Amino acid sequence: MSLESVKAHFKQWDRENDVMEFETSSATVEQAAETIGVAPARIAKTLSFRGSEDKAILIVAAGDAKIDNKKFRQQFGFKARMLSPDEVLEQTGHAIGGVCPFGLNNELDVYLDVSMQRFETLYPACGSTNSAIELTKDELLTYSFAKDWVDVCKGWEEEDVPSQESQQIEV
Repeated sequence: MSLESVKAHFKQWDRENDVMEFETSSATVEQAAETIGVAPARIAKTLSFRGSEDKAILIVAAGDAKIDNKKFRQQFGFKARMLSPDEVLEQTGHAIGGVCPFGLNNELDVYLDVSMQRFETLYPACGSTNSAIELTKDELLTYSFAKDWVDVCKGWEEEDVPSQESQQIEV
């Protein structure tokens, strides 16, 4: 089971008990945001693309971000082509709605989009359509074994979503 592979993944950091399971669906950004009680932008969605050869690449981005095809091609040198639901399941071991960069079937290249850097913590899925975990940006980078931060999304910069930092008072 996909959720179990994610919990096993988090066990190496003693974080398996931090995986939250919900009674309601968290399969879409909107559902996850409503279930968790945060702005949709703070949901870290994992998008699956055809990489070079037969290996997928995963892009984790803020919930309000969309892939910018021009930026994607400049970053990776090929066109952004998303995987089919069957290919996603085969490559990651996770079904659509629970895809995350943790507990993967295959060793895949994971990249984090800069759209998430405006938040202290984010909520990626954990392998099922009713799970998530709260992680800092640094934890997300570490736990996903991401290769790097990239800038391949659009649509989020125009949003007037205040970052957590701007809401905190310096002490």
